[in-house]
Amino acid sequence: MNAVSREREPELSVEQVGVLLRRATMASVSVAAVLIVVKWGAWWTTASVSVLSSLVDSLLDALASLINFFAVRIALKPADHNHRFGHGKTEAVAAMGQALVIAGSAAFLVYESVLRFITPRAVAHGEVGIAVMVFSIVLTLVLVLYQRHVVRKTRSLAIDSDQLHYTGDILMNGTIIVSLVGADFFEWTWADPLFGLLIAGYILNSARQILSGAMAMLLDRELPSEIRRDIFLRARGVAGVRGVHDLRTRRSGMHYLAQMHVELDPTLNLYDAHLIGEQVERTIQAVYPQMEILIHLDPEGYQEPEDGFDVVLEQREKPEPQGFQK
Repeated sequence: MNAVSREREPELSVEQVGVLLRRATMASVSVAAVLIVVKWGAWWTTASVSVLSSLVDSLLDALASLINFFAVRIALKPADHNHRFGHGKTEAVAAMGQALVIAGSAAFLVYESVLRFITPRAVAHGEVGIAVMVFSIVLTLVLVLYQRHVVRKTRSLAIDSDQLHYTGDILMNGTIIVSLVGADFFEWTWADPLFGLLIAGYILNSARQILSGAMAMLLDRELPSEIRRDIFLRARGVAGVRGVHDLRTRRSGMHYLAQMHVELDPTLNLYDAHLIGEQVERTIQAVYPQMEILIHLDPEGYQEPEDGFDVVLEQREKPEPQGFQK
């Protein structure tokens, strides 16, 4: 079966996406608040720098989640007189803020860990810290699974950034359990600050990944090649379309934008040409309802400068249509 003709499950509507994003941000803020309370108690009891690192990370998680809470609501606002392309890139701005906050937390943890290397301090009541970390892992895992579900449905950069550092929290809490066991039960005073440094490195790498995704959106990076090819093939498959070139795509929050030149029979009247252009839009939006499409109609055979990037789309072997993959 032709790749264009094979259909797939339609994407969610803008309204459905909005509901999922709001729920995800509320869940993130709620989980962060609970973890701050329990980790504060654990740090006060154990005096562990590893537990402190987890507490600091949860404080920053709460700040980042609050940023997301408001950023997502702004990004969901429809286009207005001063923002004709919508407010979707607010998500990228929020993600950049998250990256800076997370990088700051990593620097703080490096400072605390080095200080603890210089002045070793015994960890007390390690079993309390271990119990709190286990609780944190379970609660955070539930949140991350829900966030990944939302990301699969919406491709939200803000929620994806959020679930990335909450995933890091799960690994962090696991390493903290190891450090508490070593420091409290075996009196390895170096274990606590060492794991603090390792966690700081992991957090810094998470900040780098979040920043990379935000910059890709702000700089209008093209959508994944399989998506561009799917759009290209669906447009070419519409009856009356003689060719497609200069396909350009970009992302703005949960919205996607595509523009292309569509070649038609030069003898068509304007009305019939317009109908074919509308059919191209409907064909693509049936699969990608969150996509805005701009079409420039060209008479077949008309010579005009082309950007040359569509050669890759035409020469590659035709894959099956895919969704917006991460």
